[in-house]
Amino acid sequence: MTEDVQFSAKEFADRLAALRHRMEGDGAEVALLDEIEPMSWISGYGSSLNRWRCVVVPLDAEPFFLIRALDAAPCRQRTWIQDIRTYRDWEDPMPVLAAALATRGLAAARIGLDFNSYAMSLSRFAQLKAALPAATIVDMGPVVNELRLIKSPAEIAILRRSAAVADESLRRAAAACIPGGSQRDAARIAVSSYVELGADPSPVGPISAGTGWDFLHGHLSDTPLSPGDVVHIELVPRIAGYSARIMRCVTLGKPAPALAAAAETLIALQDEQIAALRPGARAHDVDAILRDGVIRSGLRPGYDNITGYTLGLYAPQTPRTSDFTRILHPGADWTVEAGMVFHIYASAGGVSISETVLVGEDGPELLTRFPRGLIINENGN
Repeated sequence: MTEDVQFSAKEFADRLAALRHRMEGDGAEVALLDEIEPMSWISGYGSSLNRWRCVVVPLDAEPFFLIRALDAAPCRQRTWIQDIRTYRDWEDPMPVLAAALATRGLAAARIGLDFNSYAMSLSRFAQLKAALPAATIVDMGPVVNELRLIKSPAEIAILRRSAAVADESLRRAAAACIPGGSQRDAARIAVSSYVELGADPSPVGPISAGTGWDFLHGHLSDTPLSPGDVVHIELVPRIAGYSARIMRCVTLGKPAPALAAAAETLIALQDEQIAALRPGARAHDVDAILRDGVIRSGLRPGYDNITGYTLGLYAPQTPRTSDFTRILHPGADWTVEAGMVFHIYASAGGVSISETVLVGEDGPELLTRFPRGLIINENGN
């Protein structure tokens, strides 16, 4: 077995056992995982979708990888799985999959997969059924995403490191927000900091100047910054794919009284919301603290977005920039559990603020520790 650089053999054995327990409950003899996050979580390795690939986990036989031949060597360096089935780039992978299942006596098995998988197109699903005519294909849903909700101690340790990178990268990026500088300067410094501080090379996160509440996903601009500007910075560093996140606003010079008041109100409401993130709390109740409070304060007439979502593993090639397996909104009918990690974020009145929060047995813990408040850059005067 080749050990993953971040996780032990026992960690992967525990993950495999948890998945098989869920498979038994769903009556699945085989789990087929083709999204990169579940693949990586269960095996230690995941690759892009240039060519279709998957990890196959039988209930009572050894798992195997199906992957293009070009990626087999890096796969072996990262995964504990011994059986790596390959195909050439111009070949159809489905016959290889069918043959591997047949050798295990599983050609007519009940195969579970996530029908919402971004890797399983309609044409690919048709090819899968054609290659396995005797099999029964059932929807297991996002079973691995749900298993990933409760973080192991090793995962939490990585998220702590990622949060520390976020804090320091924010400090450096904010210092670049000066008159005559640009949002691109802040982004360049943040990305460089990620790599220097031990995080993965990855997208920086949204950096934009804006007002109101809907500026969070604005576009990077080269327009020179001026005194009085407010720059929104959201940083999303990853270590081994595990992302911590933080948002702050940088004011170039003393903030306007209305902006300072909005920040004070928003932070107080979010402090109350974070304090409510305890095991057993109902998600919609936690959401309402921030959502209803912002509307009552008059900072926003309505609140059209969620107020938090789960954090965890993000592969470089994933199409999903956020993990919405659990989200905070008015209809969220689920219970907060110890071991969950959230990105809790808010925006209103031209202010944005967020934290990475771990739910511990005794309550919430901020993993990001940058001072909570507006970052006032006196160089903006």
